[in-house]
Amino acid sequence: MNVPKNASRLVSAIDRFLAHKHTLGYRCRQEAWLLPKLLDHVEQSGCRDLTARGFDRWLTSLQDRHPNTRRAWYQIVHRFCRYRRRSEPDCFLPSADGAAKHQPYVTPVIVEPGQIARLLTKASQLPRTSASPLRGPALRLAIVLLYTCGLRLGELLRLTMGDIEDQGTVLRIRESKFRKSRLVPLSGSTTRELQTYLRPRRKAFAVHPSTPLLCNRHGGHLHPYSHPGLQAAINQLFEAAAVQDERDRRPRIHDLRHSFAVQALLRWYRKGADVQSSLPKLALYMGHVSIASSACYLHWVPALQSLASHRFEQRFGQLVQGGAQ
Repeated sequence: MNVPKNASRLVSAIDRFLAHKHTLGYRCRQEAWLLPKLLDHVEQSGCRDLTARGFDRWLTSLQDRHPNTRRAWYQIVHRFCRYRRRSEPDCFLPSADGAAKHQPYVTPVIVEPGQIARLLTKASQLPRTSASPLRGPALRLAIVLLYTCGLRLGELLRLTMGDIEDQGTVLRIRESKFRKSRLVPLSGSTTRELQTYLRPRRKAFAVHPSTPLLCNRHGGHLHPYSHPGLQAAINQLFEAAAVQDERDRRPRIHDLRHSFAVQALLRWYRKGADVQSSLPKLALYMGHVSIASSACYLHWVPALQSLASHRFEQRFGQLVQGGAQ
């Protein structure tokens, strides 16, 4: 944030905090987004600094957010205020134990291949606009890469034309979570989807290596898709294609990453592969630091239960003695 003349103490404190975190090597993307939002709330309340009353009003405005989100944001503000206390002993500091209680994570909706086919059909039918001449093709490619590569949404949004390697068969994911970079090989069908998108992409927009892979045009200038914008567009596709589970729950975008991991397990079981020895490959492909990080993506869905039970029966069924004694 640039500090204007006569800026409030809060603006200066936010700048100092972010600069301090960057010096320590943190990227602080969430802090850099959240703290200016907090500043806007304070200024809209007619205040020049954060107070207990203003902080409580800000917390009240977050009641529609998930408890885990509220907890994470509370902790960010608490860390910021604690840092500020070092040089401003009189500044406000929220209670260390006032954050919302951590809630169990939502069970993901595992998206089936047939549902993905409906999503792709709906994406292909989207009309082009002057601001988004590649709206349909871009959303179609987004669904394909999220589902077949298990990418995080942020990784997808940061892809540039220069990240496409080996004639479109490999994507380079640069410094994602845990500052890990990796190469993601694409399947044959995903490579064809990428090439199909790139043909009109090269005609509609610049192809410099630094330009975003998924982009639109606002005000006559090329822009990458924003996180909220692409999220809203994909959620609309979920609605249009009636993608939901047996409890009528619509998937989250991150559920496509869960679905990728489950589909990988299903393929291994169907091919008779050694699942245990394949798990490190899955962790590497998904950008995890260890197999343990991938464990939360491996869900015991009915299809997997059936395949695992069949394999167990084939291997050890003769050892199980049935019937009356």
